[in-house]
Amino acid sequence: MNDDQDPSQRRTSIGAQRNPASQEAILQAATEILAERGPGSFSIEAVAKRAKAGKPTIYRWWPNKAALLLDAYHRQKNPHLHGDTGDLQRDLTRFLMELLAFWRRGGSGAIFRSVIAEAQTDQAACEALAAYLAERRKHLGSQIRAAQAREDVRPGVNPELAAEMLSGFAWIRLLTNRLEISEEEAAEAVKIILDGIRARR
Repeated sequence: MNDDQDPSQRRTSIGAQRNPASQEAILQAATEILAERGPGSFSIEAVAKRAKAGKPTIYRWWPNKAALLLDAYHRQKNPHLHGDTGDLQRDLTRFLMELLAFWRRGGSGAIFRSVIAEAQTDQAACEALAAYLAERRKHLGSQIRAAQAREDVRPGVNPELAAEMLSGFAWIRLLTNRLEISEEEAAEAVKIILDGIRARR
């Protein structure tokens, strides 16, 4: 527990099941600390103090700092980032442009870069990042799977692998700080990937 807190003011846990009020307070505190101080000064101790939550509660729900960072990062995202209009070229171009724009504003790119950096030397952070990316691949892959159902994409294509290829392009841009992209350039990057998986008419 955080010894700096008055026990009477500390938010209580309801065991392994997340208490919605405590979860929101913790995520809000994490978001505020990231906005004010950046990822370099982010710590479980600082979040616990601001959220009036015990550190054991945070660690019960988020096994490490990277997992909490990723949750705080993800809640800032546009929930419609993976919209499916039935036009895969247009949808993936929009996804790519909105993702890079999201990373450009509000320090979100710096947060994600810090998680990637930590994952290079910390196994727990690496596992948290891998789990997060697996879930993201499912969401993006679902659009490609829908295109397969429309027979726009070859049936033998692995949707999650194709999604990872597009994410890899975005990651390179993030890690080399090249987040400005025109619609024409984004569309060309998407086209190069899609040309390899499109169904032959």
